[in-house]
Amino acid sequence: MTDLTTLDIVDPAHLALLRDRLAESAHATSDLDVRHRDVDSPFGPLLVASTARGVARVAFAGEDHEAVLDSLAAALGPRVLQARSSLDDVARELDEYFTGARTSFTTPVDLVLAKGFRREVLGHLREIPYGSTESYAVVATASGSPRAVRAVGTACATNPVPLLVPCHRVVRSDGTPGAYRGGAEAKRWLLALEHAAGEQRARHTAKGGSR
Repeated sequence: MTDLTTLDIVDPAHLALLRDRLAESAHATSDLDVRHRDVDSPFGPLLVASTARGVARVAFAGEDHEAVLDSLAAALGPRVLQARSSLDDVARELDEYFTGARTSFTTPVDLVLAKGFRREVLGHLREIPYGSTESYAVVATASGSPRAVRAVGTACATNPVPLLVPCHRVVRSDGTPGAYRGGAEAKRWLLALEHAAGEQRARHTAKGGSR
């Protein structure tokens, strides 16, 4: 193990090591309000932030990650620190999802940033199967407020945990994708990924059944 007392703290690599060690120590003693790390994605680096209960925020590359961390500190507590190793599981699951190898997530989610009807909507979104879509109107009905189509759109647009809570599976009534927090191109990519992976699995199942 590296002796931290011998490190040149001006060296960026040493600073990163020091931050990781501090984060590991804080994580071991549950002395963090929020731990975070970057995760590579087809859309650029994602910021993934978690409380002790689960992932509370996923921010796309187009969002200001520093501003997101500031908002998390204000909302959840000031002890916010990068802690890569404690979020290795969600990073691995996201990587598997982006390659089409994973259709669901086991990583716990903390919807602490969603309140009221928004939380109801996000709870339903987690039930939409991989490769399937629902319209905003269908989601409104399933969430208990059939007339709240616009509110469903707002809940999706402000979903703090995209990907893990799959708001990209909610589309317009005419089947077009609609808006997305990560951008329209990202939403189209995700829908295409799930469609292609679903077709591949169906072909594989059909081949297995015909033997």
